[in-house]
Amino acid sequence: MSAVDPPPTGPSDARPAVPDPLAAEVLAGNRRAIARAITLIESRRADHRERAAALLEQVRKAGRQALRIGLSGTPGVGKSTFIETFGLMLTGKGLKVAVLAVDPSSARSGGSILGDKTRMERLSRDPNAFIRPSPSQTQLGGVARRTREAVSLCEAAGFDVVLIETVGVGQSETMVADMTDLFLLLMAPAGGDELQGVKRGIMEIADIILVNKADGDLKPAATRTCADYAGALRLLRKRPQDPDGFPKAMMVSAVEATGLETAWDEMQTLAAWRRDTGVFEARRADQARHWFEEEVRQGLLARLTGDAAARAELERLGRDVAQGHAAPSAAARDMLEWLGTDRPAPPEELPEAGE
Repeated sequence: MSAVDPPPTGPSDARPAVPDPLAAEVLAGNRRAIARAITLIESRRADHRERAAALLEQVRKAGRQALRIGLSGTPGVGKSTFIETFGLMLTGKGLKVAVLAVDPSSARSGGSILGDKTRMERLSRDPNAFIRPSPSQTQLGGVARRTREAVSLCEAAGFDVVLIETVGVGQSETMVADMTDLFLLLMAPAGGDELQGVKRGIMEIADIILVNKADGDLKPAATRTCADYAGALRLLRKRPQDPDGFPKAMMVSAVEATGLETAWDEMQTLAAWRRDTGVFEARRADQARHWFEEEVRQGLLARLTGDAAARAELERLGRDVAQGHAAPSAAARDMLEWLGTDRPAPPEELPEAGE
């Protein structure tokens, strides 16, 4: 992976007054520059965060948009195979495709395999495609901490479609809906039943359910599963952002590349309807506001953990909870009250005798 360009130095350069040269390269669609820019926005260093914010503001002014598609599904359902086949179909139509894949991080070591480029070997060699795997780290919801910003960079670079592949851990992966225009749920044959219709969460936000592996001996099972999910979707309340017939269930085969053209036509139909009715822009505006508020929350949390006095109080109350001297809710209330009070500065330590 290419290293991030050296950050600006000196207090007066904290917010660059001149355009970042990396911005011009990203806008020109330079894939190495895009990779460096994503590395920059994923960095936790304060100087990198300052430069990343300035870079994102510069590329935002280009006003470019892509169709953002989220994709989730349980491990082994064939997400990588589907994305490669689907991505090659799109590039074959002359479209530029970016794939942002999120790999789960180890709870012990924090590391990730990041093997998506290996699993999508043909697509990774396509000049009209860009694949970037990122670790989920401690982020919940199936996406990485800076996936939303990586999407913005890919849009600025001129990609027509941005595919976001989530970790794939199940019902909790709803955060991807807050950064995409369409959400696809990939399912395996013999994996559906009518009870799925009353589950809330990932089924509720899916725009299209794709039953993969509809080929060979699995095709009859895929047909039954697709019918089961179609019935389950009818039990859900119709959403105002959907035209008649959506959400829907369809069959595809990533191995045989069947059903993909029809699925793409349905995606375009849904996206066009949302654009024509104003749902598309309203949804993006809501998403922008959501991520603004999320960034504020994360910033406040960072300040909390970065303040020595706050950390000490947090540690003290945490010990009380761990030892059974206080309930978690009561300790949390005390911490919030402590944060809301005017606290005197900690007294300076007096020098010991003889110093």
